[in-house]
Amino acid sequence: MSHFSTVKTKLHKREPLLQALNDLGYIPQEGENLVRGYRGQTVKAEMTISMPKGGDLGFRWNPQTNAYELVTDLDLWSHPIPVERFLDQVTQRYALNTVISATAKEGFEVSTQTKNVDGSIELVVTRWDS
Repeated sequence: MSHFSTVKTKLHKREPLLQALNDLGYIPQEGENLVRGYRGQTVKAEMTISMPKGGDLGFRWNPQTNAYELVTDLDLWSHPIPVERFLDQVTQRYALNTVISATAKEGFEVSTQTKNVDGSIELVVTRWDS
């Protein structure tokens, strides 16, 4: 019996997801790799993060939802934060990277980026028109 859990996300693009994971200090391996779980069980994912304790983390593409989903063995979750908070952090960084990329394509630059006490991130972008 598999112990892996799949958590749906709204993370549709690979690059902002990779950047979000890197921003949070994770080093994802790209390509079809195995996510390790209970008693050596494995499942394939396109992005994997090997964890020293507990089960690994993986993100795999779901063509039905057109989004990545988190796959991990939740019984082996050993992070200092719950899985919901982990996904909140990833989603926040994903959104930030998506906004920064989109505004840069339009010629904007980030002039200030502030992390507020409540955890939200405030961006001010500017563009000089000639």
